[in-house]
Amino acid sequence: MAISALSFLSDRKRPIVVAVILFIVLSSLFLLFNPTPSALPFFSSPSSHLSSSETSIPVYSNASAPEAPTSVASNGVSSSSTTADPVPVSADASPPVTGTAVASDGVGDSTTDPPRPDATADPGDAAADVPQPDHGTSPAAAEESGSAGNNETAAGVSAERDAEGQGGGAVEEPVELPSWELCEVGKGVVAADYIPCLDNVKAIKALKSLRHMEHRERHCPKPRPRCLVPLPERYRRPVPWPRSRDMIWYNNVPHPKLVEYKKDQNWVRKSGNYFVFPGGGTQFKNGVTAYIRFIEQILPNIHWGIHTRTVLDVGCGVASFGGYLLDRNVITMSFAPKDEHEAQIQFALERGIPAFLAVIGTQKLPFPDNSFDVIHCARCRVHWYADGGKPLLELNRVLRPGGYYIWSATPVYRKEQRDKDDWNAMIALTKSICWRTVVRSRDINKIGVVIYQKPTSNSCYHKRKNNEPPLCSESDRSRSPWYTPLDSCLFPAVSSSGGGNSWPISWPERLSMKHSTSSKNSSIQFSQEKIDSDANHWKDLISEVYLNEFAVNWSSVRNVMDMNAGFGGFAASLIRQPLWVMNVVPFDQPDTLPIIFNRGLIGVYHDWCESFNTYPRTYDLLHMSYLLGSLTERCHITEVAAEIDRILRPGRWFVLQDTIEVIRKMDTLLRSLHYKTRIIKQQFLVATKGFWRPANTGPHS
Repeated sequence: MAISALSFLSDRKRPIVVAVILFIVLSSLFLLFNPTPSALPFFSSPSSHLSSSETSIPVYSNASAPEAPTSVASNGVSSSSTTADPVPVSADASPPVTGTAVASDGVGDSTTDPPRPDATADPGDAAADVPQPDHGTSPAAAEESGSAGNNETAAGVSAERDAEGQGGGAVEEPVELPSWELCEVGKGVVAADYIPCLDNVKAIKALKSLRHMEHRERHCPKPRPRCLVPLPERYRRPVPWPRSRDMIWYNNVPHPKLVEYKKDQNWVRKSGNYFVFPGGGTQFKNGVTAYIRFIEQILPNIHWGIHTRTVLDVGCGVASFGGYLLDRNVITMSFAPKDEHEAQIQFALERGIPAFLAVIGTQKLPFPDNSFDVIHCARCRVHWYADGGKPLLELNRVLRPGGYYIWSATPVYRKEQRDKDDWNAMIALTKSICWRTVVRSRDINKIGVVIYQKPTSNSCYHKRKNNEPPLCSESDRSRSPWYTPLDSCLFPAVSSSGGGNSWPISWPERLSMKHSTSSKNSSIQFSQEKIDSDANHWKDLISEVYLNEFAVNWSSVRNVMDMNAGFGGFAASLIRQPLWVMNVVPFDQPDTLPIIFNRGLIGVYHDWCESFNTYPRTYDLLHMSYLLGSLTERCHITEVAAEIDRILRPGRWFVLQDTIEVIRKMDTLLRSLHYKTRIIKQQFLVATKGFWRPANTGPHS
């Protein structure tokens, strides 16, 4: 019948048609008896390696030992021997897109600029582009159902990984998957903005005193949370950088309180679907750009982006000061507490500006000694001379010898009695700690600024008539600032070992740490050779693997966190990209954070068994290298996964470098959260977060 049906064809075409029909028949029979994806390598694609299984998936181990990490020790420090070439940061650079854009829940990763906020905007215009949370069947429910379809999905994923050489071998004990639920939060806490260690309502109510801002400090809940934070209604992917500096989606941070509270100070205003940031501020009457120029005029030696690279902005508001300093190749750590100035740090991070939640209360800031080139405070509402001057002594600790403190506040220029009293108290305190008044001036709006400089030697301290405050001992200097009370003593400019007084070379050369002796600031000494080898290792790994083999759309990455930063080599190797990196040094790892700051980068100390001081959905990429194994000796891997999910934005990426056994455990957990995952070279896990949230209506902790 088939031959007679082809009789109308010419002799030249008949063999071709017969071959096509035979191929279709044979393929159909093949699929009927062998339907797994691994049986069809001809039809496989890179996207087929991404999985978001809803079932309990056992973790498999190769019979042979996992591939050893490439020249990396347990703390992320490598052993090769050349250094990366430093280049200046350009906030407005536009590098080519590398990697592959990964869609999440059917939503693309567009980097097209949104319409300008001054255009007529209808709140309903963007409805079609707003991804809604996927309240699908929970992984636990899917597991209990035991449906054939789910089993086939799990088998297909495992078979596919076996084809890559990533499965098979001895079967390990399956990872116990939690029944994911939404977090239960205390009264007055917005569930979508939940920060466990700052929103512990029960612990805050039990405090005996609020006098020193104790209620704004960390109070981590026990047991540690294993729950998920919901998305705000109509949440969408953030406006891309650099447009985000000036405008963000209203629904992503739906907190209009600052618009009304600061309406006369030009901090932020609402325009249609957006919050717009005009670059104003309480002290920036002519805008922050004019304010930055004014500082440069009265202090030419500041040399933004050359001599001055790292800045700490205390009580930063919406971080416009730090945001506009990026144009000058200056990286600013902007911080403020989670207080009545609703969501100011969340605004900053949504804008793509480095920011961090913190308060100068009773504990030290999570920064090393002698870290920042400049500290800035514009009406930051801190009583520096309170409690024996402890708040200003803490600034003295983290300010680099020879560095400047820029203070713009009413006591500098107003004549009311209260301002006069504050000014006189400040004069006495700065004199007692040997800060020199460099300049006191007013701008054209008669806003006053005073600039102090920290000494570069200890000679002034020894000449004081009264030893108040007393100099700190060497044992005081050796203590980590993590959960450490504020000092009532004065850190000298130069320690007995000679560390602390050297200024790094100019940016961008300082990125390489060449010709710098300031690594003496660290309690542990590291050789230049070790720092150079680490830089070379990350330079090669980023260029050859991260930018070329990961399914990450780097053009949409702005806020990055390195969760185990080592010497900062990962951040240094990404310096050409229009992004910034929060370098986190775990408190129980070697103290490399002073070196990170000396390189002109920024970071903090932290314990990853606790929540980080940031709002949910504030980072585009989280990176962890050889930390998870030791971390899970102190806390459960589910708790770590829950915190990663809280910090990461939907549609964005978590990258894990570790042993294959550790990777498989995290891979299983993330797939239970509906992440799309891919294991690369048995050494990397690249996971894309989706918009899935549990369907339960009652949140739980």
